[in-house]
Amino acid sequence: MFTGIIAEQGQVLSVERDGDTSATLRLHAPGSTEGLALGGSIAVNGVCLTATEIDGKDFSVDVMGETLVRSTIGELAAGDTVNLERCVPAGGRLDGHVVQGHVDGVGVLLEREPQGNWERLRFGVPTNLARYIAEKGSIAIDGVSLTVTAVSPAAEQEPWFEVGLIPTTLAETGLGTKTTGSRVNLEVDVLAKYTERLLAFSGTAASGTGAAGGTEAAIAGGAR
Repeated sequence: MFTGIIAEQGQVLSVERDGDTSATLRLHAPGSTEGLALGGSIAVNGVCLTATEIDGKDFSVDVMGETLVRSTIGELAAGDTVNLERCVPAGGRLDGHVVQGHVDGVGVLLEREPQGNWERLRFGVPTNLARYIAEKGSIAIDGVSLTVTAVSPAAEQEPWFEVGLIPTTLAETGLGTKTTGSRVNLEVDVLAKYTERLLAFSGTAASGTGAAGGTEAAIAGGAR
């Protein structure tokens, strides 16, 4: 589990692709490799990945096809900077919100506007994710835990949401350098996803899910 508090910005040293099926990334991350063990979890631009090789201040991760399709990891190239966060130890502080590192989709930066010493950013969001994003709720953008400050109307054909970035976030994460049209990884609040899933099954409990027919109805009701 992560909290969306970025520890450092690492640098991509190399990317080895095997078509669209997999990739291996090697990254330089002097602030994140200390104490990192083989098999340890680390979030790279919000994507939970496993350290497969560690060499001093560098580490490598393997990326499967599903991750390449669902996130912007497949767009990375040598020289790019990425947001990094180590997993939270038991008893650690939850300074952001519960972030799993399971990216739900990719958003696009539509607008950014200075507001004194902070900035307002508006992102376009895939239609299937818009229902999980609520004003004053939490969202992870490239692994950064942020509060949603505004959302588009429910009937909007091209949904969007906005966040505000304080100077620290602008300076210490990759969001400070994003330009209009930049693509970012989005992870919506896991509580919203589980709530929807539970509601999908709520009408089946009273009808008796122990019987074969009830079980089939429950499965059908959840497959949307």
